[in-house]
Amino acid sequence: SLFEKNLITDEQFKQITAHRNLNIFSLHSELKLFLYLSVLLFTSGIGILIYQNIDTIGHIAILSLLLIVTAICFYFCFKNSVGFSYQETQFKNSVFDYLILAAVLLSIIFIGYLQFQYTVFGTHYGLATLVPTTIAFFCAYYFDNKSILSLAITGLAAYIGLSVSPQSLLNNSFYETTTLSYSAIILGIALLIWSMYSAKINLKKHFNLIYLTFALHLISISCIKNLFNSYWVLFALLLLASSYYFFTTSHQIKSASLFIFTIIYAYVGINICLFKLVEFINFDDFFINFFFLVPFYFIGSIILFILLVKKFNKDKTNDTIR
Repeated sequence: SLFEKNLITDEQFKQITAHRNLNIFSLHSELKLFLYLSVLLFTSGIGILIYQNIDTIGHIAILSLLLIVTAICFYFCFKNSVGFSYQETQFKNSVFDYLILAAVLLSIIFIGYLQFQYTVFGTHYGLATLVPTTIAFFCAYYFDNKSILSLAITGLAAYIGLSVSPQSLLNNSFYETTTLSYSAIILGIALLIWSMYSAKINLKKHFNLIYLTFALHLISISCIKNLFNSYWVLFALLLLASSYYFFTTSHQIKSASLFIFTIIYAYVGINICLFKLVEFINFDDFFINFFFLVPFYFIGSIILFILLVKKFNKDKTNDTIR
């Protein structure tokens, strides 16, 4: 197809055809997945080992073992690192990307266990979260690791009181606490500002998608939560503004995930606002028309969603070719 459109030369066409006839396929993604799973299984195994043998092994022995393994991981990572750079960097061997991830996870376990058993930070429990979060941010930027950056942002959210554990969802703690949603919005805006500043000074610009993704979820979910309050109009306007920003940004950086989630959050917010407006109408007179229009509304929404996705993919493809 590219050859017929004169986008590649005859020589390039022959080279590509010869390469594809070799029937070689890459196992790169599969190997990286197994490396990632191995890190998770190893750190989970350490946690289970501590939990099951806490009385027999002893606290000092456990902490010493954690410290030694963590130090070894950090040693090899610093030894093989290319150093800090404003631009994107990587290890010569991708195994070290997962080794530094293991080191950070073990650091979190070590500091958490130290605080739980010996309360080294006293009653300042936030420090037990802030210290590993700081370590994670440092390692994310120094070793250029996106997985660690996600851990760091999650730790920052936990520091201000946000929790994403299954228990918090079952207990509905986020939705029952209004001030917590305000904190989430402030954190989301702070992440947005930092991503803009990072882009301006060219500091790890490839990290911006992670910041934008966290900011989108924090701001949108918090705004949707507050649409059920009496002052819902303010949060509807905020959701509208954020949706417009993330919609345009998703086209600029060609991020499909950002685009899809923006549409979903905006759609949920629009529906809630529509039901809010229906409450001000005499429902007895509007009842028949309302249920007559609902099927057409949802069909139209599906068609509009498909058209938006097709347009996004078309623009993304055209920009790639250019």
